[in-house]
Amino acid sequence: MNNQKDPDIMQKIEVRRKPFIVGVMGGHKAPPEILEDARRIGEAVAKRGHVLLTGGGDGVMKAASEGAFRAGGLVLAVLPSDRVRPLAGYPNEFVDIAIQTGMADARNVINAKTPHVMIAIDGGWGTISEIAHALRNDTPVIALKTPSIDLPHGECLIACKTVEDALAQLDRLVKVVSD
Repeated sequence: MNNQKDPDIMQKIEVRRKPFIVGVMGGHKAPPEILEDARRIGEAVAKRGHVLLTGGGDGVMKAASEGAFRAGGLVLAVLPSDRVRPLAGYPNEFVDIAIQTGMADARNVINAKTPHVMIAIDGGWGTISEIAHALRNDTPVIALKTPSIDLPHGECLIACKTVEDALAQLDRLVKVVSD
């Protein structure tokens, strides 16, 4: 079976009990090189056997979701809308499990406090709010090409310039958090 999922047939996704959850947060709009970084991060998260969590929309969220989805991973999304009042583009077509909140931007708290590790890619105010909530929750944040943030949190905020650096930090943090 190839790694491309056919949406018209049932696919089996295997996830271990109490899986490691990696949140990938970023903006609705991003240049192509950022979207490619997000897609590669999503794919790597899935290939490592982790569950991907995003905000479920376009841009970085969709690119990361697509990478994980096509690699056979499980994609969760915490959405700003609800079933009664859906927002266009939510959830994107690569989300396996959509959590409808009806909370608008307040859902950023859930996105930030749920994962074991967050990878923030590019982004704007929403991403910055998710970074802040994650750090207040002692959730490590890997910042890949995000706006500059100078905080006294030391090891909790790890700035990276490349996807490879971000993935190396993810692998290191999985060991730390799992121990």
